[in-house]
Amino acid sequence: MKTTPSHPPTFPKIINYLRTTITTGTAGEKENIMQTLLKQAMEASLAGAREIMDVYENSDFQVQTKDDNSPLTIADLRAHNAIKDLLEKTGIPILSEEGTDIPFAERSGWVRFWLVDPLDGTKEFIKRNGEFTVNVALIEKGSPVLGVVYAPVLNQIYYGDLEDGAFMGKEVTAAETLNAIPGKSVKLPVAYERETFNVVASKSHLNQETKDFIADIEKESDKPVDTVSIGSSLKLCLVAEGKADIYPRFGPTMEWDTGAGHAVVRAAGKKVFQADTDHELQYNKENLLNPYFVVK
Repeated sequence: MKTTPSHPPTFPKIINYLRTTITTGTAGEKENIMQTLLKQAMEASLAGAREIMDVYENSDFQVQTKDDNSPLTIADLRAHNAIKDLLEKTGIPILSEEGTDIPFAERSGWVRFWLVDPLDGTKEFIKRNGEFTVNVALIEKGSPVLGVVYAPVLNQIYYGDLEDGAFMGKEVTAAETLNAIPGKSVKLPVAYERETFNVVASKSHLNQETKDFIADIEKESDKPVDTVSIGSSLKLCLVAEGKADIYPRFGPTMEWDTGAGHAVVRAAGKKVFQADTDHELQYNKENLLNPYFVVK
């Protein structure tokens, strides 16, 4: 990420600019707007993470169950509120996993919107393995154009946009200042030297479709095929980073599960394809359930 512009646009100016589209205007105007929005997404992610960590470090946090039987903690709700408070300043509508249901009749008129998962990997949160994330993405005409994935226990952040590319920052705490993050970051993908072809997949919960997909890779690869596993949206980030070559997902996910990671993947020059097609995942569908997909 580039340094902060000497005169970053104010939010009223951004709101006025976005009444048309961020893909219009001069290249300099667009870049300036995108940098400001990315910084706002990063600030919101860190704010959400601070709320999460305050709960995470309290061993008595409560767990509820949502209608689909997935776990929900007070951390999800606190993070949602903190993120919403900051993103609302941009004047861009927000679609969050923990927000109020927004009818498609209203959403269908959105040219762009913030897509938020305040706490992706609630099961990892409850198990305390640290592999959960805060996710904020900006969706433009159905495609992610910038995103932030922050893992507060791992002190690791992935972020990027289609103008400046993708980056990974290490040793980034939830109390970090935005100006300090670029100095702790490297551009993605990283050129790791590996002797294996790495597939992101769970070693303990492989369904048959994923097993068959990996078997086909093993037949065609000139390298040994290995599997790597991690929780939440960090799976997409492993491909963006270069630690993994491919991530097949033959199981249910929602748009907020993938939006921020997808943005980082795109910023790193890679793609998230709908399975068995050459079409990328699309967002703001009437049904927010994603089709199966492959990241590569």
